[in-house]
Amino acid sequence: MKVLPINSFEAEPWLLEKHYAKRLPMIMYAFGLYEDDKLIGVVTYGLAGSPMVARGICGKEHEAIVIELNRLCLLDNDKNQASFLVANSMKLLPKPTIVISYADTGQGHVGYVYQACNFIYLGLSVKRTNWNIKGQEHKHNRHLAQGMTLELLKEKFKDDFYYSERSQKHRYIFICGNKFQKKKFTDLLKYEIQPYPKGETTRYDSGTSVKTQQLLFV
Repeated sequence: MKVLPINSFEAEPWLLEKHYAKRLPMIMYAFGLYEDDKLIGVVTYGLAGSPMVARGICGKEHEAIVIELNRLCLLDNDKNQASFLVANSMKLLPKPTIVISYADTGQGHVGYVYQACNFIYLGLSVKRTNWNIKGQEHKHNRHLAQGMTLELLKEKFKDDFYYSERSQKHRYIFICGNKFQKKKFTDLLKYEIQPYPKGETTRYDSGTSVKTQQLLFV
């Protein structure tokens, strides 16, 4: 197996057709996992979903180097493929870079792939609520809002506008850099480092859910 950079448009069909979120994130870097020259998995990175989170990792002065591993998608998810793809793709990122990623408890994810790659675990995200539009849940809120306030959105969509509880997510980071940079940013972390969580995960394969001990999709 080998990991190579790919264009974002090469990753898009995987993310739209195979990933449970069914929507595209903002992609800065995309990498493919190849076996015998066949693309069997993709991983993508982009800006952290929240500027507040980016500032909160190691402080505002270092928020520019925080990016998010926002999608991980594999064709079959054979043993070690996910961790091989993640670990080797991060070697190709600029240095120093702080990678943050999440394992969604709402999807039954724990984040064993990140644990296998020696990510640092920073605990669960806080409980929050999301606003949604019926029939458009697959779209990101910022695309739906288009600059409108919540009051204007409620007026526009009326009964189709609703709130739902956001599932908590396990939060992981990895510091890409040399030994000095790893120590520097570990010491600057604003979150408490915590022991890895344990439990079952859910594997998604061609729309069928089965229990497994690997995380297939992020």
